Amino acid sequence: MQPATAKTPDSRALERLGGATLEIVHDLKNQLNGLKLYATFLRKRLEREDQPEDERETLAKLISGLDRAAKDLTALVRYARPLDLHKQPGVNLHRVVSNVITEAAHRDTGGLPKINLAFECEDHSLIGEFDPAAVTEAIKAITDDVRGTIPAKQTEPPSINMRRDHDGNTAIIEWHSAHLPTRNNSLSHGRGTIYTEVAKKIIEAHGGDVTCDQDSIRVSLPLSS
Repeated sequence: MQPATAKTPDSRALERLGGATLEIVHDLKNQLNGLKLYATFLRKRLEREDQPEDERETLAKLISGLDRAAKDLTALVRYARPLDLHKQPGVNLHRVVSNVITEAAHRDTGGLPKINLAFECEDHSLIGEFDPAAVTEAIKAITDDVRGTIPAKQTEPPSINMRRDHDGNTAIIEWHSAHLPTRNNSLSHGRGTIYTEVAKKIIEAHGGDVTCDQDSIRVSLPLSS
């Protein structure tokens, strides 16, 4: 008796399925945004009519959930579609990372804590040819992934270190946190969030890479010669 031959899925069928899935995800995102508008209208109405606090809190949680779901779907679509990078010469990575860190201290994203990240940079002139919006998106995504590992009562804030590599032509950005192992270091095991997967895709499209060890995430990006 001969073993059954394994069937391989037709690549064209998978491509059509992927395209159809993206269309469905895009439509779901639009529907969620529409529901968020209705929920926001109801929240404003409840505030005007001085309704009970618990009702307003429930509606606020609903809006937050809709917003988070729409954001996740947007990231999924962005990951699946080809990147359209608009690289510019003379982009300073130090400025990009500094802006992300400053925003992280004041921005509350999906329940993540507002924290002050320790930041050290040996060289403030890390210049390269990058798409500033895309690189900012990638740095922000990894920073938020690290923020998500911090317990409610943090004892040691995470840190970011920037420097040139020994060759002088590569920028190294490292996130250090004692709490990364509690997440089993999802990036290093290929199970990052959809946001960190988008970040990896952006970094690699710029000729860089993302690596991890037990308590750090490391990004390398080529600098202008």
